[in-house]
Amino acid sequence: MTPTNIALHQTSKILELTWPDGVSHNLSCEYLRVSSPSAEVRGHGIGQETLQLGKENVNIKAIEPVGHYAIKLIFDDNHDSGLYSWDLLRELGDNYEQNWTDYLKKCKEQGYERKQPGQII
Repeated sequence: MTPTNIALHQTSKILELTWPDGVSHNLSCEYLRVSSPSAEVRGHGIGQETLQLGKENVNIKAIEPVGHYAIKLIFDDNHDSGLYSWDLLRELGDNYEQNWTDYLKKCKEQGYERKQPGQII
């Protein structure tokens, strides 16, 4: 399912996606960055993931379409690998609460204290 609308709100660092079934997701740039489908983040297999830390203030500086099935997000920390398919974006939106809770738990397990957005790191 292809979104009917994609809007990047750079000031609030939110990517807004609207789907044909009327569902809308507002996904933070930080959430999208730490959930990148790239090998750098996900590794090449189970257990090879790299926890992304210090991404509280990351923003998306560009969005590039990839065929009719995905977008490439270019972040201002120069991360630009990994294609966000429509299915992945829908999954990230539909499962945001659980995914974000899991991410915060992993940060805590690593002893990482997240900064508040806008706070100097």
